[in-house]
Amino acid sequence: MLFYLLLLFIVVPFVELALLLKLAELTSWWHTLLLVIVTGVVGTWLARSQGLRTYGKIQQSLAAGQMPTDSLIDAAMIFVAGALLLTPGILTDLVGFSLLFPPTRLFYRRWLVKRFKARFTMQTTFRTSESRRQESEIIDSYVVEHHPESDDTSRTP
Repeated sequence: MLFYLLLLFIVVPFVELALLLKLAELTSWWHTLLLVIVTGVVGTWLARSQGLRTYGKIQQSLAAGQMPTDSLIDAAMIFVAGALLLTPGILTDLVGFSLLFPPTRLFYRRWLVKRFKARFTMQTTFRTSESRRQESEIIDSYVVEHHPESDDTSRTP
């Protein structure tokens, strides 16, 4: 985890800065600055519109009595996209815009769900309470975190 944080906070900004300086060298600093401002404004507008659309889907699902799982994942990705688009840079803008378009967001969502399913499994146990006269079922659910590097699994209630 420390490696990923190091990559996120040190390597990515250096790469972004190098790309912006190279772009300024190839065009001009004025065009580069304009690009950063335009992508920030357009990205904010797109994130807002996609966020409102996703919020509507969440409301519809809840009104229908359904769990809005896909819409909640989309909302998180749109939030991350907005943060990336407000950050000056070329790579962060590309990733941010790709998170805003529904076809690529579907790809990312499927990848995330597959990744989480591979790391976590759901175990449900059923037991009957015998302390009462009537038999009632008590359902306990545990999320078991699976780490491929080790055979040890931990149960978290």
